[in-house]
Amino acid sequence: MYLAVCDDKKEELDRILALLDAWQKTHDAVLHRKVFQSAVELLESARQERFTLYLLDVMMPGMDGLECAREIRRFDDAAEIIFLSTSPGFAYESYGVRALNYLLKPVEPEKFFSLLGQLALREQRLQDALTMKTGTTIVRVPYSHISYVEVIGKHVYFHLVNADVREVVGSLKDFEAELLPRPEFMRVHRSYIVNMLQVEELSSGHIRTFSGKTVPVSRLLYPQLQKDYMALLFEQRGW
Repeated sequence: MYLAVCDDKKEELDRILALLDAWQKTHDAVLHRKVFQSAVELLESARQERFTLYLLDVMMPGMDGLECAREIRRFDDAAEIIFLSTSPGFAYESYGVRALNYLLKPVEPEKFFSLLGQLALREQRLQDALTMKTGTTIVRVPYSHISYVEVIGKHVYFHLVNADVREVVGSLKDFEAELLPRPEFMRVHRSYIVNMLQVEELSSGHIRTFSGKTVPVSRLLYPQLQKDYMALLFEQRGW
C-alpha cells in the first residue's frame, strides 16, 4: 500500500508513523508512505501519483482535511480516506467524501491496525482478475475494475470503471460461479450483476454507479439486496 499521511503537527505525525512501523513489524508487511505537513503540499503530490490511503488530520491551518478530501475526490474515487481528529464534531461531514473511517486522537492502535489489515487484504485481492475471451483474444480484468455486468441476447458486456466495455459471447450464468461468491458482486436484476463497491446510489428502482451509469433493480430482489449492501458497507468500514 502507498499511504499519504498529512498533519501540520510533527509530534502527531511521529505518533502515526510509529503506529505504522509497529503494524509493519507485527505483520511482516511493507507500507510505502509519504509525509506532508500541509494539505496544499499533499494535493500537489496526489495529482501526480496514486495513493492507496490518505490519513488526514481534520484541523489544519489554511486548507483543512475535509476541504483537502473534497479536492482529492475530484480526481480520485478509488483511494480510501481516514480522518484523524481530536474532536468528533466533523464525523458527519466525513460521509460526504466517502471516508473509510473517522478516528479520534490519540488513535487507538487496535482499531487502527484492524483498518490497516482490511486494506492490506483488499489490496491483495485487487490483484485477482477474471479471465475472459473476447473474440480471438484472451484478457484478464481485475475484479475491482468491473463496475457491472450486463447480458443482452447472447452477449455479455463487462462495463469497467474507466468506461471501457468488454464484450463476450455467452450468458450471464457462465460467469455467476466466479462473480457471485465474491461479496461485492450481487445480482440486482435478471440481466445485471453489479460490483456494489462501485455503487453511489441504491434505490428500489435503480442503481447509479460512481461512473454515472444507471442500472435497473428488480423490485423482488431489492429488499434482500438492500440488506446485503448495508452488510457489505459495514464490513468494509470495520463496524
